[in-house]
Amino acid sequence: MAVDYAIEVESVVKRFGQLRALDGVSLRVRAGEIYGLLGPNGSGKTTLIRALVGLVRPDEGHVTVLGTKMPDVAILRRIGYMTQAAALYPDLSVEQNVRFFAAVNGTEDNVDAALKFVEMSDRRRSVVAELSGGMRTRTSLACALVNRPRLLLLDEPTVGVDPQLRRQLWDGFRVMADGGTTILVSSHVMDEAERAERLGLILFGRLLAEGTARELTEQAGVQRLEDAFLKLSEVRS
Repeated sequence: MAVDYAIEVESVVKRFGQLRALDGVSLRVRAGEIYGLLGPNGSGKTTLIRALVGLVRPDEGHVTVLGTKMPDVAILRRIGYMTQAAALYPDLSVEQNVRFFAAVNGTEDNVDAALKFVEMSDRRRSVVAELSGGMRTRTSLACALVNRPRLLLLDEPTVGVDPQLRRQLWDGFRVMADGGTTILVSSHVMDEAERAERLGLILFGRLLAEGTARELTEQAGVQRLEDAFLKLSEVRS
């Protein structure tokens, strides 16, 4: 039986001047899977996500998302993308920001659900410029969710979010995945990354290893995921 892949990245290279931000990356993510892209700042995580959403065109290789070769504007309505820095209109309220993204995608009926998911219903009339960093992160996530995406790309989604809400968000991500939404989450936080079903360890634009957290620690012969990353980095650098 053929496997349905929501993401297919084949030998992707992206250069910025002399820097190879992506250096021959290949990976596949199954439909309905939560995949964690784990690596330090500057490792290539954001560049790869931007290639998945079509904002970066590879110099070599190709990217296919939801069966469509990227970049392709037509597929964007089926993708939710939360950037690392909150992409919000600071002079508008929380609800106005979410409604803007809903209007673009024709999903105005989903605004309340998106706000509820990130626990911002009671702050819906607050102006974004007056919010804390964590609340801006939550608002940005609501904007990414409001179009009911089949693929959700999250770049460091829980930075500045308190531990209790972080746990609740991950519980929500699991429900979404069970409903068929594919989720790719980038993170440099090891304990959070372990919540993903499968992980890709990335460093200097190269994918070092893939597998479950248990598979990666066993492969490296260590107990902790952080130690596995360090050991695999040494072996493959």
